[in-house]
Amino acid sequence: MTSTARLRSSTTTATWPVSTSKSRKKRAGARTVYEGSGTGLSIVKKLVEAMGGTISWTSAKGQGTTFCVTLSFAIDTACRIDRSDVGNVPDPLRGANVLLVEDNEMNMEIAECLLVDLGARVTRAWDGQEAVDIFAASSTGAFDIVFMDIMMPRKNGLEATRAIRALDRPDAKTVPICAMSANAFHDDVQASLDAGMIAHFAKPIDVAKLLPAIAKLVGFHG
Repeated sequence: MTSTARLRSSTTTATWPVSTSKSRKKRAGARTVYEGSGTGLSIVKKLVEAMGGTISWTSAKGQGTTFCVTLSFAIDTACRIDRSDVGNVPDPLRGANVLLVEDNEMNMEIAECLLVDLGARVTRAWDGQEAVDIFAASSTGAFDIVFMDIMMPRKNGLEATRAIRALDRPDAKTVPICAMSANAFHDDVQASLDAGMIAHFAKPIDVAKLLPAIAKLVGFHG
């Protein structure tokens, strides 16, 4: 089962492609039919309605059923990052021009909010190829740091990093590029470093770990 989530204004819409509402599954050529009670969907419906949301569905034979859950939340625009557990680490991103590369809309919005609250100016790129194009079209030294997702269409984060490093301009070799990925095993970290990144941060981003690491690797103070 896969899921996608998108955040627009004050509404979060999540869509899960799953099996039919009766959870009936039959493998072609098999005699056995595996059928669930369907209570899972019933529970979801009650929870969604209790939260003031709606649930709808579409179904096609041979393709499955898509259930769409829509919930509305008020966004706290006055929210600020709690730095009490960061200590006296300076703001290494204050005044920095950041290229943020992320293909997921919700992740992009969360990361951008985090970086802006830390004082950074953010330019968005929605996949690796767009990141390369934006960097190549920018003036030398336009970006102080790049935060790069790994799993993306067209070019993934590793490919995009290699392409940026290969550009014929001095800042392409020196601009700090940091991975931001849900994959944080040793091999994942090493792959990022081998591609030319200087650090690999695991999602969800922990500010208490991010700021000291960035301050140690690079220094931006506006």
